[in-house]
Amino acid sequence: MRSSPSIVPADRLDRDIYLVLEDFGARAGCAWRETDETDTDLETVLQGLLSGQYVYPVRIVCFNAIEGWSRDATSDVADALAQRAVDTDEDISAALQDFIATNGTRRFDVQLALPLQGAA
Repeated sequence: MRSSPSIVPADRLDRDIYLVLEDFGARAGCAWRETDETDTDLETVLQGLLSGQYVYPVRIVCFNAIEGWSRDATSDVADALAQRAVDTDEDISAALQDFIATNGTRRFDVQLALPLQGAA
């Protein structure tokens, strides 16, 4: 007996998918943000966080349906955001600063040394 092919191509699911839990305030509470399938990779989520698409992120999960695993990626994403802010000298919102401070595992608040006056 032949099995019918899946209606979902395996290659669409065989990747790491990131979802953001956002706090919408006392009235609405927290909810997983609805997002397009193509916008669930790490880079797109980082860009969304930096651009203000997600205002008050609480938790970020990552999973791979084909490999059968899931994990809390909140600390990894917080560290990546902090590193991106340092590398690009981007301004980040107060809410995102709080997210990084609460969830980050590495320190990024160290200022770079200024060049000495008269040094060439």
